[in-house]
Amino acid sequence: MASISISSPQQTLNHSIHASRRRSICNQPILGIVKVPSMRTSIWVKYSALADPTSPVARLTRLDLPSQVEPMSEFDFEAYMKVKADRVNRALDVAVPLCHPEQINESMRYSLLASGKRVRPMLCLAACELVGGHEGDVMAAACAVEMVHTMSLIHDDLPCMDNDDLRRGRPTNHKVFGEGMAVLAGDALLSLAFEHLAAHTPTHVGSNRILGAIVELGKAVGAEGLVAGQIIDIASEGDPKVDLEVLEYIHVHKTAVLLECSVVCGAMLGGGSDEDVEKLRTYARHIGLLFQVVDDILDVTASTEELGKTAGKDMVSDKATYPKLMGLSQARDFAEDLLNKAKEGLAGFDPAKAAPLLGLADYIAHRTN
Repeated sequence: MASISISSPQQTLNHSIHASRRRSICNQPILGIVKVPSMRTSIWVKYSALADPTSPVARLTRLDLPSQVEPMSEFDFEAYMKVKADRVNRALDVAVPLCHPEQINESMRYSLLASGKRVRPMLCLAACELVGGHEGDVMAAACAVEMVHTMSLIHDDLPCMDNDDLRRGRPTNHKVFGEGMAVLAGDALLSLAFEHLAAHTPTHVGSNRILGAIVELGKAVGAEGLVAGQIIDIASEGDPKVDLEVLEYIHVHKTAVLLECSVVCGAMLGGGSDEDVEKLRTYARHIGLLFQVVDDILDVTASTEELGKTAGKDMVSDKATYPKLMGLSQARDFAEDLLNKAKEGLAGFDPAKAAPLLGLADYIAHRTN
């Protein structure tokens, strides 16, 4: 059975449709409901007529439903994650085609299209939709933040940085393509991120909002953001004087800032008010730090196979981590506190629309890799 969730002003329903019937009608992913004729036995759904999920070309089709329907008790986060990740992956595939010179594009695609969680693009999409925007308005930005994130992973794994051999369950970029090519692949992804955001965000979003998103992304990745965190992280290795204040600075700038940027760009491009953007910024700061606290915990509790990267590496390199400075139990308590504060930041929004961001907060807190 295939399941489709329908939102109407009156209630949310969960209709089960035989997969064979659904496939006979269309073989493209459903993008969303555009009309629900109350409790009748049919609905109209909008789906892409092309493989590109951001294409403006779409059409309407009618799906026949069973006469009996059951109320949907809760938001299906796993289904949401799968649908959004699939769309992001398709958009990324289109954004970096194989062309001359193929070597650099192969290196870019190797890391960009690896089986990542796509947390940052999903945060971007969910924030956009929360404030009333549409997926197509922000897909370019969602791809851009994933390009920047992938760049940071490629460079972070280099011998001159963290010197890691494994990422996302397979050899790191420089192990496959060489150090020089890995550096250039990261550089190319960084520049492409800004080009893609500027060139492929729909013009109706507004130039001021697009410019605001570009500025936000630039600050997140530069000397006030990711680079600043990386510098202090390198300088702090093996330093016994590193305390919780320094550790928080590292993680807020090295990790949290890009998750915050993802949410803020989504809210900006989705048409959110200044108040909406700042509320979501607060939510994002908490989940951004939460992400790294959980990373620190997993580094000492999970295996290399579970993580898809080298486990216990922070301990070997004598890095300051939350479990090291606070103890494992207190680090877990701190993570729970950050989760609760993040959810509190969404209190003023429609709970149904906020469900994806609430689900993402839980996912970040309770993930196993």
